[in-house]
Amino acid sequence: MDYIEGGWPYSNPKDLDFFKAMKEYSLTRARLAAFGSTRRKGVRPRDDESLNAIVKADVPVAVIFGKSWTLHVEKVLETTWEENLAMIAESVEYLREHGMEVIYDAEHFYQGYIEDPERALESIETAWRAGARVVVLADTNGGTPPHEVYRITAEVKRRFPAMALGAHMHNDIGCAVANTLMAVVAGARHVQGTINGVGERTGNADLTAVLPTLELKMGFRVLRDEPPPVKFGRLRELSRMVYEALGRQPNPYQPYVGDFAFAHKGGVHADAVMKVPRAYEHIDPALVGNRRVVVVSEMAGGASVALKAAEELGIPLDKRHQAVRRALEEVKRLEREGYSFDEAPASALLILLKHLGLYKERFRLTEWRVVTGPTPAAFAVVKVKVGGREMLEAGEGVGPVHAVDVALRRAFTAAFPELLRVTLRDYRVVLPTTVKSTESVVRVTVEFTDGERVWRTVGVSSNVVDASIKAIVDAYDFALQLQSLKKAAEVQGVGHLA
Repeated sequence: MDYIEGGWPYSNPKDLDFFKAMKEYSLTRARLAAFGSTRRKGVRPRDDESLNAIVKADVPVAVIFGKSWTLHVEKVLETTWEENLAMIAESVEYLREHGMEVIYDAEHFYQGYIEDPERALESIETAWRAGARVVVLADTNGGTPPHEVYRITAEVKRRFPAMALGAHMHNDIGCAVANTLMAVVAGARHVQGTINGVGERTGNADLTAVLPTLELKMGFRVLRDEPPPVKFGRLRELSRMVYEALGRQPNPYQPYVGDFAFAHKGGVHADAVMKVPRAYEHIDPALVGNRRVVVVSEMAGGASVALKAAEELGIPLDKRHQAVRRALEEVKRLEREGYSFDEAPASALLILLKHLGLYKERFRLTEWRVVTGPTPAAFAVVKVKVGGREMLEAGEGVGPVHAVDVALRRAFTAAFPELLRVTLRDYRVVLPTTVKSTESVVRVTVEFTDGERVWRTVGVSSNVVDASIKAIVDAYDFALQLQSLKKAAEVQGVGHLA
């Protein structure tokens, strides 16, 4: 990135602490920026606490916002237009005198322009002539449609051809990315946004969509670096890192970086993708660090199952194979009972392996019991048959599902030490799923990883613990089946694991 806007040091201690902490880091190319507002009305810049907090942050760049809309000047600031212009000019000049590069955010510019274009233009010209390096046109309430963003930005560019323009869009009508792209087409060359679009109300422009679209679709060169072989090859990784830092679940439907961004569910789609990937994929998923996903579901055809087997198991299959047809029939039957394999393809692959005759039973869960009481602690006992012997294991956990998971993990890792590196990463319950007019069931999806691969399995039952056990058992079973396939391939020299 060219700039990292680190926060508003005057607004709260945490943002101020951020700038102090960043002194310990060396940025190779990005310039750190502190955010703030123009001076308060009737206050000299040197006496304004917000401006001085930016100076004290000791960073090379200041981003300050000021008013472009007469409504805000008259009704919110309760001052005159002349004082507003003085606030803009003096604030920019003050920060420039302290050796800082200034980016000026023209707050509510599009709303201000629509109501009084000459005054809105006068406000940004004031900032530019005072020394702002970039003037950013902001759709602060996120309500301007793309055609208006294009029209107004183009008119500003015609009025001030030498002015460096930027775009700052909010997503209140779902158009933050589109508005950003339209502003660039109209002449803006500085783009503000956030990773994953995280921001106030409905969010800001999502840079994980803006950046690849500008370069891969519109022919712009972004982020000035010489492009590596795959310039955005870690974009999905960046997206996930930010979600994890925020403690939020990733959006699977997010363009470019979401789990389903290159997912194919319909049989016709999967069949076409097997022949010509670009028939249903607008780019190679690898360009943004993502991958193709084939969903096995009630809508899937034989091509979907065959492609899934090839990609996940390394087993080349014809879509007309009898085992493929039988597996699809079972998947469709189970989905009528409340199962959903969209987000749990590993369970569907276990079904396929059984119909192919490649499934080898490594264990069998024969019995389980759970005891709960008035405290959060729960106790579980499981009986697992491995080969000719039975194993009895117990577990204690916070709640019944945790207790069962502890007991199952003890049993499975004792019998199969290779499962020690397999861990539960995510657990989700959908409640309720109605499959009959008189019966509701719960659906549990779990995500496991061995450090290299990630897979999801599903369980359905009228009992949440039973559904959880089915999903967890499938997850461990899938790990063992993969290992069996890999060993068979190594010994026989037939097939491979993707």
